[in-house]
Amino acid sequence: MHQIDLETFSIQRVQLRVLEPVPTVTPFQDATMGPFNKFGLSILTIEDEDGNIGEAPIFNTYINILEKCLFPILFYNDGLPYKELFKLLYWSIRNEGFRGQAAALLGQLDLALYDLAARRKGLPMYKFLNADRNWARMYGSGGGTNYSFKELEEEIGKFLDAGADCVKMKIGRNFGTDMVKDVERIKFVRSLIGNQVALAVDANQIWTLSQSIEFLNKVSDLDIAWLEEPIHSAAYADIEELCKQSNTKIAYGESERSGKMFPALVNAGVKHLQPVPTHLGGIQEWKEVRDLAVKQGIDFSSGGYSLYTASFLATAPEKCPVEYLYSIMFGLEEYFMVKPDWKNGKYIFPEVEGLPIRIDWDYWSNNRKIIVHRIWSKDNVMKYSPVVNM
Repeated sequence: MHQIDLETFSIQRVQLRVLEPVPTVTPFQDATMGPFNKFGLSILTIEDEDGNIGEAPIFNTYINILEKCLFPILFYNDGLPYKELFKLLYWSIRNEGFRGQAAALLGQLDLALYDLAARRKGLPMYKFLNADRNWARMYGSGGGTNYSFKELEEEIGKFLDAGADCVKMKIGRNFGTDMVKDVERIKFVRSLIGNQVALAVDANQIWTLSQSIEFLNKVSDLDIAWLEEPIHSAAYADIEELCKQSNTKIAYGESERSGKMFPALVNAGVKHLQPVPTHLGGIQEWKEVRDLAVKQGIDFSSGGYSLYTASFLATAPEKCPVEYLYSIMFGLEEYFMVKPDWKNGKYIFPEVEGLPIRIDWDYWSNNRKIIVHRIWSKDNVMKYSPVVNM
């Protein structure tokens, strides 16, 4: 039994607000996307009959799934215990598929429900989740493939000053065609951090099996903590073969939208699981992946909008970190008037109810920084009527 299971909700209003994008610290590129010069944030706010709210970041480009699948259930099941309500929400996206953005939207709505439930009880999220510590270990992430050596050095300095004992950098320059430069950059970062700080690398799925093996051979003496998503995330046969041939831990999970795929990753030999709470079909699926990693004795970390999701890492073993993608996430902190503190290699959570984030909505509204604002209520959401595919 989870603390939220018996909670009931009477949702009266839902808002979606898209905040004006803010500049990244450094224009950021990885192997397959970018450069990102700006990055934005969209927030879903749900409100119950007593004015309590829950908020979570959300993808803003799939409103039709919210309106057709999730909101009709959310608005028309007052008083239904969460365990039963979530079952209805979960199965409402069946025909949209459990491996795409519908599952991510479900996870994002679920995070908002968790936030509302924790706020009503007056508990910080880590306490609502029955964690016994108010912090999560963090690792510094960045090192865009477009960074100069000077930009790499400046960013690594930020991570070391914050006490990070692990850093991660992007590799796969020029769509994976410049491996020589990748290795040179890795050697440079290793020279900056020494041997006491772990170094991980992320290829963002750009290489083939043979290219991944070639890369690992080139960096075999650089003590790589993990190689993240070197091969396409759907190429399970190649991932399994790579894991068989690699002495370096292989990491996957950020691209998954269902927690039910993670046992297959473990069976393929993946030694580092990386589920994102707001990418999976519900918080419970994230917890199941956490428990799977603990049971199998393999590494576990998490990312996404890490200031929002860090509280969940407080429920994992202390060694399990949350990713802090500095160039993007630091800019987003402009939105927040309350947030976790990043120091001594940890996120320290503020003692506020619910998730450890507060947005100054009055400020952003008064300064015309809310570029999209949608509101739903029972008046403009039709009651759910199942559609049967013939």
